[in-house]
Amino acid sequence: MTPRQTAETYDKIASFWSGEEFNRANGIAQHRRALHFVTMGKEGSSRQALDVGCGSSGRMVELLLAEGFEVEGMDVSAEMLRLARARHPGVTFHLADICTWELPQRYDFISAWDSLWHAPLAEHEGILHKLCGGLNPGGVLIFTSGGLDASEERCHELMGEPVYHATLGLPRILELVAGAGCVCRHLEYDQHPELHVYLIVQKSGGEGDGPANRLAAAHA
Repeated sequence: MTPRQTAETYDKIASFWSGEEFNRANGIAQHRRALHFVTMGKEGSSRQALDVGCGSSGRMVELLLAEGFEVEGMDVSAEMLRLARARHPGVTFHLADICTWELPQRYDFISAWDSLWHAPLAEHEGILHKLCGGLNPGGVLIFTSGGLDASEERCHELMGEPVYHATLGLPRILELVAGAGCVCRHLEYDQHPELHVYLIVQKSGGEGDGPANRLAAAHA
């Protein structure tokens, strides 16, 4: 499926994620874990966050706003964004395809929860490189993937509409993360036995940003 076709699918079912049936706790605990790795910026400076594939629920936006970030969202679905803007009129939202969209700035935190896997498989390497490159030193990216060893793509139905999923496979993902100057801080099959994996990666270069640095400082 093309990004345009994915947008058409989610335009039709966007209201589910902003309705009462959707579990708004989905992904929140994992994001809180990721936020522990974010290094503090300079005093008086704001921290920037981006929610890629933000959808209509606004739950990640709300969490990041509560944590003191200036937040932007982006999605390929116009209807998802219409609902998102109604919920958070003060937040900047971008209607865009992550495959071709150029990030307007660098961020201290980027979320791509249950979104990147809808992009065509051939675009995944470029997207990961783009998002890792869009982090400030010490910045954190959290994203989900299919927890397979090799690449795979498939189409199926969601609420009666066609949907596409793809993954590069974990070995290649970890290789790309390292090649983009990031370190994997956490990888978990959080919905076992489902092959749903989330990764927390951090951009190298932040002052004392890693657990190893903090451990060394604690024993100095």
